[in-house]
Parts: sequence; structure tokens; C-alpha cells
Amino acid sequence: MIHSILIIGQSNMGGRGFVSEVEPIVNKNILVARNGRWRPMYVPVNPDRVTSGINLSESFADLYAKDKGVDVGIIPCADGGTSLDQWAVGSLLFDHACYMAKLAQRTSTIAAVLWHQGESDCGEANYPLYEEKLTKIIEGFRRRLDLYDVPFLVGGLGDFLNDFPGSPVFKNYVYVNEALKSLAAKDERIGFVSAEGLGGNPDNMHFSAKALREFGVRYYNEFLKLEDKDKVFLEKPSADLAIVNELESL
Repeated sequence: MIHSILIIGQSNMGGRGFVSEVEPIVNKNILVARNGRWRPMYVPVNPDRVTSGINLSESFADLYAKDKGVDVGIIPCADGGTSLDQWAVGSLLFDHACYMAKLAQRTSTIAAVLWHQGESDCGEANYPLYEEKLTKIIEGFRRRLDLYDVPFLVGGLGDFLNDFPGSPVFKNYVYVNEALKSLAAKDERIGFVSAEGLGGNPDNMHFSAKALREFGVRYYNEFLKLEDKDKVFLEKPSADLAIVNELESL
């Protein structure tokens, strides 16, 4: 049975790490959802932009597959530059992620949801509403996909935003991080993943490839903290999986 992870958010979940800066992860047990099917992982995992590169889900999935001894499927649905309002329940991004996840659920069990977003909501009018809006989005995914037993992992914004040139608004990232921490403290199935000390690309907007490798490890360690082997999630075999297995055995 494939254990899948849904990755959602904006560009730092899409992955902007430079491919040349890190060694590739080679693991035949990591798959990516492509056109409704599972294909061997290749980079970029989440090709939302021409600048897409290393993704934190790669190191997360690598640890998961080795630790659990299972195939791990990544469902890439992040989209760069997007705000919480664009991810609201019923929006195009929300519905697209749900459609992709539902297709994946026909041949896998979703074991975790990885979220990273917030740079687009650092404005004075936006960050005070961050926790309220994200709570509704998470509840929407839980209802639509029946993910009440599945950990949602939310990552902090990088400290390098302090040095982003030309726009002081990004210094408000600290308030977004506070909202993420508060959200996690109120829900036993939500975990906050700190980005403290992680470096950025020269643009001071995106995590570097090395940082993303470490960030994926941190996401996985937070997943393990939330994991209850009896309750964290149930494998949910489907008729589609039986058909896939039969075809692959021919």
C-alpha cells in the first residue's frame, strides 16, 4: 500500500532550491502523482514555475520510506505567490488539491499533509487574520478528504525575510509564525515546524536547497511526534488499487 503525502502552499512548498547545490535523492520507493498515476520521483517534484527545483518533500519522503519500509507517494499541489484567500475552501487551488488528493486516495492512503505558506499574507491587513483563515482551510481539507486522523504539518517562515530588499512588509513574517504556532498548540493533529537557522537563496525569499533538505527532516521529525501508530491514519484499500496490482502482475 502506498502512503501518500499532500503538499500545499506557495513557492517555498513548491521548492525553489537550486538543484546543483545538493546531491540527488535516489530512492525507488518514492513516487509522485502525475496525470492520475504514480511515477518514479524526478525533480522538480512540484513544477509550478520554471524556477521550481529542490523540494522539502523529497527528504521527508526519503526518511518516511526508509523508516516505514513502504512506498511513499507525493501529491504536488503547491503554487508560488499564492495567498490564503486563494486557498480558501471552494477556491480553484483548494478544489484542485482536493481533486488530486481524491485521485491519489484511489490507490494510496494519505498519511500527512505538508503546508508552507505565508509570505503573501505578511501585509498589515492580512497577518492578523492568518490563524482564523488557515483553520478554516484545514477543516475544509479534513471534511472533503476525510483526513481527521491525519497530521497537518505547518512550516515557519524563514528569518532571511528580514533581509528581503525593497519591501519592509516581509518583516511581519514573525506574526505569521506566531499564528502558525498558536494554531498548532490548539490542535493535536497539527504540528508546527520551525525554520529557525535555515538559510535562503540570494533573493532572501526562498529557502536554499540545503535548507530544504534539512526542513524536510524537521517536517518528518514533527510528523513522528504526532504519530500514533494505532490512530494516526488507517490504510484504506480501494478497488482501483486491486486493479492496479493485478495489471502490474501481468
